[in-house]
Amino acid sequence: MSAAKRKLYLVEGGPTPAERVAASLGELYDVEVVPVERAAEAIEASPEQALLAEGLTDEGRETLLGAHARQILQSIGEGVCLVQAGAGVTWASARFASLPEPIRERVEQVCRDALARLESDDGRASEHGVRATISEDSAGAGRFFEVFVSPVVGAGRRVTHVSAVVWDVTESMRTEIKLDAIDRAGAELVRLDVDAVRGLNAAERIKLLGDKIVRAAHERLQFDHFTVHLLNHETGRLELVMSEGLPDTVQEVDLYARTEGGGIVGYVAATGQSYLCPRTDLDDKYIQGLAKARSSLTVPLLMHDRVIGVFNVESDRPDAFTQADLQFAEMFARYVALAFHILDLLVVERYTTGETVSHTMEGEIREPLEDLSHEANWLRELASRDPEAAEHAERIMSDIESIRRRVSDVRRGPRSILGVEQALKEPKIDPRLKGRRFLVVDDEDAIRGAIADILRRRGAEVDVFKTGEDAIAALRAALAPGGPGYDMVISDIKLPDRNGYEVFTAARSLRPDIHVILMTGFGYDPSHSIVRASQEGLQCVLFKPFRAQRLLDEVRKPFERTSNDPAG
Repeated sequence: MSAAKRKLYLVEGGPTPAERVAASLGELYDVEVVPVERAAEAIEASPEQALLAEGLTDEGRETLLGAHARQILQSIGEGVCLVQAGAGVTWASARFASLPEPIRERVEQVCRDALARLESDDGRASEHGVRATISEDSAGAGRFFEVFVSPVVGAGRRVTHVSAVVWDVTESMRTEIKLDAIDRAGAELVRLDVDAVRGLNAAERIKLLGDKIVRAAHERLQFDHFTVHLLNHETGRLELVMSEGLPDTVQEVDLYARTEGGGIVGYVAATGQSYLCPRTDLDDKYIQGLAKARSSLTVPLLMHDRVIGVFNVESDRPDAFTQADLQFAEMFARYVALAFHILDLLVVERYTTGETVSHTMEGEIREPLEDLSHEANWLRELASRDPEAAEHAERIMSDIESIRRRVSDVRRGPRSILGVEQALKEPKIDPRLKGRRFLVVDDEDAIRGAIADILRRRGAEVDVFKTGEDAIAALRAALAPGGPGYDMVISDIKLPDRNGYEVFTAARSLRPDIHVILMTGFGYDPSHSIVRASQEGLQCVLFKPFRAQRLLDEVRKPFERTSNDPAG
């Protein structure tokens, strides 16, 4: 059985009779004699068929060439159309016809506007086309398309048509919109009202920033399950400062900046490189966070190329994050790092400003104090035979020394407690504190000693420790069954080996109702112990340098029996 012959369209009108040509080619082709208009239709409908034409008129050649051009336009990926003034779309490719009707209508409107401008220029073609971006709906939430309109030039450079090429730019536009949204959200993160923030303590500052981060991550990135860890550069430990949409168990996981054994978060902190985990069940580095996590992305918080923490996002779906999501997260993380850096700078500013003012004040009052000392010595010699006058002279000298000590305490800032001298002058036993057992931990000898002396003068029993490890060991021994117990724990936040949050959780795990007070210098809280402990019931934070009376007020509160209790 012979193969089917290929179709040949023979255009009539040539110098050789069509019937003679058809007869000579009949053995090779399935010949059909057609007018030029029919041949043009055949080119567009069946471009794989053969065509034979000779001796065509100019009009006939234009008809065939136009059909061939339109067939080429049909084959390209973009939508193409021709729009005539007063007639609308006169031709469109199949790709253009497949576009949503609102898009086709808006493209036609862009073309009409272009024709109207050309008419105002006497219908002469301009050198440049018209570019426009349109969306599937007025809100811009659907697909986006780029349109380029060009004039179709005829005789005398007159324009009666324009051509439009339309292509889908949804992905690039959505990326641009998202980047712009992240940029605005980032600007909001670092837009901190300095005067307002100065009036907040460390916990309140972090909460303010945390609320902003949660809102931006949800609204701009659609991230609902994430953590923020800050890196303690002294210990290499990653301190959890923020957790959204994850179980409380994530607080129990100790993570360190390590390439091995620190989980994905530790790896990112150690290397400074982002990490996309499409399948947590197939990744040995992953450490459980979200109960049913299936994928995660993790990016470093960088400040001047230095890792200060890690932003980690999880999902209960596998392959939930793309490389684009990772890039968005990296951009967002830069703003998060900057916001935390600004908060730390405010603490440093407060500390250095306090020291500067104290030094200045100390210098300003040195001369008058020395003059007063000289006068007091003169009075002391003059009043050698008058006991009462001598007593006044000694009192003046004592007050001068007291002023010097107090100014020195203020200058030392968080390394001191104010008003200790006065508190120690009142050694009256306080029935609310008598017999109570306190554990005090601070690596500053002066702080530990001052707190212990103040409490012991009022009848309390006090154990003091310099490190968190020793304090936690003492808690475990004292709060074990049969142990002497403790009524209150007073701990500094920044310790050589542990932090205040760890002391807090150790105490609460052994005795849930134990009272805990945390202390920090000028609101400095690198481990963000205040935020985490406050979420778990911490009631009191003392910001150094605090007054001794404030300490007494706070330690008495849990032991108030009735409003009629005698004052200490």
